[in-house]
Amino acid sequence: MKLFNRAQEYLFNTLWEVDSESLSPWRQRGIGVLRIAYLIGRDLATGELNLRAMSLVYTTLLALVPLLAVSFSVLKGFGVHNQLEPILLNLLTHLGDRGPEVTERIIGFVENVKAGVLGSVGMVFLLYTVISLMQKIERAFNYTWQVSENRSMARRFSDYFSVILIGPLLIFTAITLTASITSSTLYTRLEQTPIISWLLQSFNQSLPYLLVILAFSVIYVLVPNTRVRIRSALVGAIVAGILWQTVGWGFAELVTSSPRHIAIYSAFATLFMFIIWLYISWLILLIGASIAFYHQYPERRWRESRQLRLSNRLKEKLALAVMINIGRRYYQQQAEWTLPELARRLNIVEQSLHPIMDKLVEAQLLLRTDHDPPRYIPGRTLEQIDLSTIIDCIRQADEDKIANPQRLPADPVIDQVFDDYQRAATDELKSKSLHDLVSTN
Repeated sequence: MKLFNRAQEYLFNTLWEVDSESLSPWRQRGIGVLRIAYLIGRDLATGELNLRAMSLVYTTLLALVPLLAVSFSVLKGFGVHNQLEPILLNLLTHLGDRGPEVTERIIGFVENVKAGVLGSVGMVFLLYTVISLMQKIERAFNYTWQVSENRSMARRFSDYFSVILIGPLLIFTAITLTASITSSTLYTRLEQTPIISWLLQSFNQSLPYLLVILAFSVIYVLVPNTRVRIRSALVGAIVAGILWQTVGWGFAELVTSSPRHIAIYSAFATLFMFIIWLYISWLILLIGASIAFYHQYPERRWRESRQLRLSNRLKEKLALAVMINIGRRYYQQQAEWTLPELARRLNIVEQSLHPIMDKLVEAQLLLRTDHDPPRYIPGRTLEQIDLSTIIDCIRQADEDKIANPQRLPADPVIDQVFDDYQRAATDELKSKSLHDLVSTN
């Protein structure tokens, strides 16, 4: 019990009080690993990752057949559509004896999807289902990376269809290349050498892990609507890939060793096990994305929850900082700021900064460009933007006809204090424009 209490004290307090900068590189990495592990556990305990994984399970069940039907059509165009079933069987190998049954059912559904039978409306619905799955996956990863802006509509279609159309070909190419190497004469000769044979066997055993890690790395780099470093994506993919294969092995053992418990669900047993494995897979994938995020941004490893509540004072200062930074670049004719760049510059998460940017855009103090991701420029000339307007934009945010100061009961004392305070702030700031500040630096 004492050991447990000491471990708990270390995780909750001592671990976060250590100045890692004063430690050796190896101890810094160890502290970083422990902090990330704690943060992943905290994120799982809050339930947000679990909810998003369950949401993706529901969408996957709806979109799986349409997605495979599109992939089937792409592979059929190259005459290699027969490879779809082995690929799917490998992905469902962790279902044990249920894997071939699920694969056969899915392939049967896919083969029944015919353009002539569905008609134009059915094909549109099929494509919409696939796009909605990709969009929900992007939103889940954007949440993990604390990105509040999704891709534009044009970029969604281009990026999503690139993945849908090119992905099956890349998978088939990898499998074909692996099969060609293992069946080559040189490979056969090398197997006869004892040391090289051991190395090749080790490589063959680790190949499933390597392919999963490679696939996860590509997902972590391409799906979030932000720049992900390859090194961080690889770190998250290694942990998620090993976890996926290991948990999959345990899940397969559970399925094969518990036939009586599974028999309780009778005809629903196969579907039930498939849904559970989908949930586990998505959860592991999101955990890997969280690891990649915390690895890329060590400054975001906070002991407290990352859902920040900004004070009114902080909101006002952020609004001023945003306008001054954007106005300065505009004045100096430099490249415009994007939301992720501003968030990093101001050391604030995008989710907290995004509402402030929205209010400034609504007040026409800022304009969003049509770039992808959007960039921000002043909505008026710098001389026309006085500092009191910026502060009032944030102070009066979310007021409407129902919720506003005028609806409060009249009180001469309170009204006088409030008006004096408001007048003093306005008089002090109204004489200063944004141009005055950016032109002096």
